[in-house]
Amino acid sequence: MTDTLIRSWQSVQEEVLRRINARIWKPGELIPNEAELASEFGCARATVNRALQNLADTGLLERRRKAGTRVATHPIRKATLDIPIIRNEITAKGFAYRYSLISSEKIVPPRDVIARMQLERGNKALHLVAVHLATGVPYVFEDRWINPGAVSGVEGIDFTRQSANEWLVENMPFTAGDITFTAMTGGRREAEILACEPGAGLFVIDRTTWTKDRAITFVRLVFAPGYRMHTVI
Repeated sequence: MTDTLIRSWQSVQEEVLRRINARIWKPGELIPNEAELASEFGCARATVNRALQNLADTGLLERRRKAGTRVATHPIRKATLDIPIIRNEITAKGFAYRYSLISSEKIVPPRDVIARMQLERGNKALHLVAVHLATGVPYVFEDRWINPGAVSGVEGIDFTRQSANEWLVENMPFTAGDITFTAMTGGRREAEILACEPGAGLFVIDRTTWTKDRAITFVRLVFAPGYRMHTVI
């Protein structure tokens, strides 16, 4: 047992990392189970579980049900991607933020959106089109679908006052999501909304978020020319 009881999951994580880095637990080696570590550290099993899961999420541990937890043989560093509030992203760059809702309607989505969100055919979704501006200059064009079946009361929200991006981040926790990054050649619609030339190269993010087995929202974000994305590993 360690000399000092470990109470927080962060402290458990630090000790596990120390043992991995010191090769006390070598790559590919099975480490003690949660119950054994909880007993050694003098903490709750849930505290150990959170620490080990966090390290598994970063790629340092491999966890398999009934097979235990091993130190990763070839650790993979994973990029950390958050869903940013666009207003905060713009103001952090020193620009004045403004948001404009272009349209809002409840309609049956096109087939590709139905497939992405796994919606029942014929069911309507809330379709919002908006633009976010940085000191008066278009920053990103937002084309979003929201599933009313997963977001209770969404039809009563005034999205002229607050963007759907900000409202959803603040009010709708999600359990999973998928993100696609692509480039596109801007057409007439994108050129008009983003105040750029037709044919300009544009960065695009397609993102779907889920709560358990129901899609919350699918959004396509088309950024003005010159946008750069930054993440960490």
